Amino acid sequence: MDIDTRRKEQQALMTELLERKIRLHAQHLYDQRGQDEGTALQDWVEAESRVLENSILAPLYRKSRGEGRTSDEQAQPQFPLADTLFSEADAG
Repeated sequence: MDIDTRRKEQQALMTELLERKIRLHAQHLYDQRGQDEGTALQDWVEAESRVLENSILAPLYRKSRGEGRTSDEQAQPQFPLADTLFSEADAG
């Protein structure tokens, strides 16, 4: 495996770990609100902000979220795990 491939895999893993941390924090916010429906996006944005505010990996995460998008897609933020956030809570 060459160095570039290894670096990309490591960056993907770090991004995945940050997303998990954000998802767990969003779940915590959802629970704190008494599992009030309709706040998934708000919980996700708040969790993302809190997790990334002191993380040295924040630029990597933000870059990975913006890669491969058109300018129209970048104008509308993507929340890849927000849609599944509460379905996982209901399953457990």
